[in-house]
Amino acid sequence: MNKTRFVYTVYIATTPEQVWKALVQGDVTRQYWEHENISDWKPGSTWEHRTADASRELKLVGRVIESSPPRRLVISWAAPADAARPERHTRVTFEVEPIEDMVQLTVTHDEIDEGSETYRQISEGWPRVLSSMKSFLETGRPLRTWAKARAKAGA
Repeated sequence: MNKTRFVYTVYIATTPEQVWKALVQGDVTRQYWEHENISDWKPGSTWEHRTADASRELKLVGRVIESSPPRRLVISWAAPADAARPERHTRVTFEVEPIEDMVQLTVTHDEIDEGSETYRQISEGWPRVLSSMKSFLETGRPLRTWAKARAKAGA
């Protein structure tokens, strides 16, 4: 199967350090994503993406490939069932670049099977998550979560 990638860039009125914290600190990701990213963020370490509710459900797993705070983070990304199958992992690169009084955050999610469910999910999910992060960092208020927005739209 052919591989593809998804790239999304957002501009945030904040500092690279604040964006970095929003990516790697569970107590911050919980506020705009309702999930926690958990790791020591050292190259070679594992990372987990868990729901921030009482269930603490494991949603994603991977490894830290590269970590250069507060400018660049590269991780592998997989469903927990695929943790031991590297051929099923995708890769996410976060590039944080200061521009005057703001930050350009570019997320590149690649090594994705073209036309896959993963591509569909991340192409809807990344813009929503990053918009929520932007709102949270700039105003202190995140956007509603994806699940809540879908439930409301279907009601």
